[in-house]
Amino acid sequence: MKITFPHLGNTFLAVKALFDGLGIDYVVPPLSNREALEIGAKYSPEEICLPFKIMIGNYIQSIREGADTILIVGSCGPCRFGEYCELQMNLLKKLGYNLKFIVLDYPKDIGLKEFFRRISSIASGSDKNNFEKLRVAGLGLKIINLIDNVEKKAKFLCGYELKRGQCKSLLNECRKRAFETDSPEEMICVLKNYAGKLGKVPVSKNKKPLKIAIIGEIYTIIEPFSNLFIEEKLMNYGVSTARCLTPSWWVKDAILSPFKLNSISIRMASRKYLPFYIGGHARECVGEAVLASKKGFDGAIQIFPVGCMPEIVSKSILPNIARDKKFPILTLVVDEMTGEAGYITRIEAFLDLLERRKNNVLYGS
Repeated sequence: MKITFPHLGNTFLAVKALFDGLGIDYVVPPLSNREALEIGAKYSPEEICLPFKIMIGNYIQSIREGADTILIVGSCGPCRFGEYCELQMNLLKKLGYNLKFIVLDYPKDIGLKEFFRRISSIASGSDKNNFEKLRVAGLGLKIINLIDNVEKKAKFLCGYELKRGQCKSLLNECRKRAFETDSPEEMICVLKNYAGKLGKVPVSKNKKPLKIAIIGEIYTIIEPFSNLFIEEKLMNYGVSTARCLTPSWWVKDAILSPFKLNSISIRMASRKYLPFYIGGHARECVGEAVLASKKGFDGAIQIFPVGCMPEIVSKSILPNIARDKKFPILTLVVDEMTGEAGYITRIEAFLDLLERRKNNVLYGS
């Protein structure tokens, strides 16, 4: 068994560390890029959403490196993501690839017994004993929390740094050094080291940078290539950003959802505008917009792929929040045809609006 997986932000670091610790043979696909998207767009249904196409590209690039098993998380509900595994299995089979899929659905959807059966099918490729497997799994969870915290700190501190680009440089360096490690323990040391370095970055408390919340469909806000690296662009502009939906949030949400203890603050914040679960992360998008306005953020940017039903519903609700809270929200819809020039122009115009609003110079006042 030679296992691979699609990219989703920094999850590849935690998965790599997990497989290194378990001694499982794996292939990390190249970071999502134009070639992967072109491969996916070539073979995928034209109307399917962007994440599906990028994932197909990830798989085929890994298959060329010898991968024969694909690990993917699943979901249930109106979001098409829940059908990805079946569609992708059929598509790759038609292309002549004989692969095994391991789909990790929420335990509340498939039952604990089936969930652990699927987990054991991954662990079967390891010769470690059960205690060691549990220990390594715990280290994997620790890593995903650490890298998310490093990223969160870098993307917020960048608005306050005295030397422009220092936080971004440290974040990129951290990812590179973490990927070069050969064990979970070594990766944890690297991540802790860079968390410490970020804490020592010279900052000015007198600075008042724009603060923007990134909200929307989970894949397109976590996977940088799919949103044209918007958070890196905002770092270049000296904007502090925050994003609630992260890989570590997803893990915590999956664990707590059977007990209805997941994302309580978000669900309460969204209750006035979207009291029901409609699939995907529409409720989280709405709730995060409300919370961001309460936390003093200057605005929010919603990102989702063309045809995403849950986020289309969110998009129709966000103008009400913007009006009620006097909170500007920009919506960006992405697919393989999205042009970077127009995309950047919209972002820059939004930042200009927020800056003028912050300095109280709108309408010439």
